[in-house]
Amino acid sequence: MTSETHTTGSAGLGDLIEGFLPEDDPLTVARLRAQELGCPSVDAASGAALCFLAAALQARAVVEIGTGGGVSGLHLLRGMAKDGILTSIDIEPEYHRAARTTFSAAGFAPGRTRLIMGRALDVLPRLTSGGYDLVFVDAARVEYPLYYEKGVQLLRPGGVIVFHNALADGHLGEPGRRDPETMALREVARAVREDERLVPALLPVGGGLLVAAAADH
Repeated sequence: MTSETHTTGSAGLGDLIEGFLPEDDPLTVARLRAQELGCPSVDAASGAALCFLAAALQARAVVEIGTGGGVSGLHLLRGMAKDGILTSIDIEPEYHRAARTTFSAAGFAPGRTRLIMGRALDVLPRLTSGGYDLVFVDAARVEYPLYYEKGVQLLRPGGVIVFHNALADGHLGEPGRRDPETMALREVARAVREDERLVPALLPVGGGLLVAAAADH
């Protein structure tokens, strides 16, 4: 197989994975709304993975760090149990307004979400330790190592923490790359891998999902 053939095949596989589950109107509109705000959203494949994880966990309590325009939150809500509550934290009020519109348009009652405005590092210590099925981190990458320890403390046994964009735009494996974001992602990847409380994996979905389940020791 030539390198050209391999590259073409890889690109085609990426398109297949990304388009495996076509997104409906509420998600399409939410993406457009997020783009207008200049707010990046999870790609379709990462969103599908989040929905899958929430469903597999039968999640009733989920924390999202980084509300954005509500795209990832909508994927999570669609996988969660029907009585589940999504707690989403963001410092930007316009993101919360956009997310509320997204959730309402998709048919979710206001009581299914708890949107908290503020810095996640200030909010997370106020949440119930061991009380959550899933923690999704999609905020400032340089702060991921700080979110790691606080997020793990929130998980019940068997709960899962997920870090979005964990592959550092493809630079994670480049030893000479030493910008703050890449260094932070290396640090959190190492911490998760070496944490005996966790069962970790690095999934090549979208920008990379670093996932870890809290072991029930």
